[in-house]
Amino acid sequence: MSGTTVYASRGVSHALETAGAWALGLVWVLPLVYAFWTAFHPAEFSTRFVLGAPLTLENFVRAWEAAPFARYFVNTAILVTMVLAAQLVLVTLAAYAFARFEFPGRGVLFALVLVQLMIMPDVLIVENYRTMAFLGIRDTILAIGLPYMASAFGIFLLRQTFKTVPRELDDAARVEGCTPLQVLWKVYVPLARPTYLAYALVSVSYHWNNFLWPLIITNSVESRPVTVGLQVFSATDQGLDWSIITAATLLSTAPLLIAFLLFQKQFVQSFMRAGIR
Repeated sequence: MSGTTVYASRGVSHALETAGAWALGLVWVLPLVYAFWTAFHPAEFSTRFVLGAPLTLENFVRAWEAAPFARYFVNTAILVTMVLAAQLVLVTLAAYAFARFEFPGRGVLFALVLVQLMIMPDVLIVENYRTMAFLGIRDTILAIGLPYMASAFGIFLLRQTFKTVPRELDDAARVEGCTPLQVLWKVYVPLARPTYLAYALVSVSYHWNNFLWPLIITNSVESRPVTVGLQVFSATDQGLDWSIITAATLLSTAPLLIAFLLFQKQFVQSFMRAGIR
């Protein structure tokens, strides 16, 4: 095969890959474009595209007044903060133990952690519900977050990061008189900051958008997160006004969208440094 033919074949392949990427991107972004169009225009333009259609914020006002979204946002903020704080403490200690300490059964215990990565959280819903009922904390924010406070993914991710820290730094800190916890705090945690940022972004986005477990374990405004509140708001008995529903959807997703747009550079860099592909 001549060089010209190979070059032409590569060019066609690259063009097809580019076209496919653009097509997939278009398919992904179309629902978001529709949500923005419908939310910022009167209801009569929700099913037809007219360039001269008037813009309005009335849909957002009506959506905000139709449901206690302020309470839902507070509940969600408390939930993601509580879960992330507990996860950072627990996964840091567990990852440090697996990475730097020798103890009986370490390999077996770490294998059990890896097994948890293959178990979908939805499989444990019934047992988790029974546990929350036994503890008497159903319909609380604590019940939503408690099953997720120990993260196998976080333990695995931080263990891999801690194992890349040179032993010499660990030994030098111990020579200076640091205790194991001081070594962890002064050596390992600062060097793992990109990994912590990457994990925090994953945790916050997951628990902000988590729906099935909060739907099952909550039944009152006082404990519902914004995803469950949005589902209750858009139920059929409320009527299908797509302008208001899409406005409420944008309200619920706006914090994550704004955070990603503001910190997208740090978001990508943290994942690359953390070794996530």
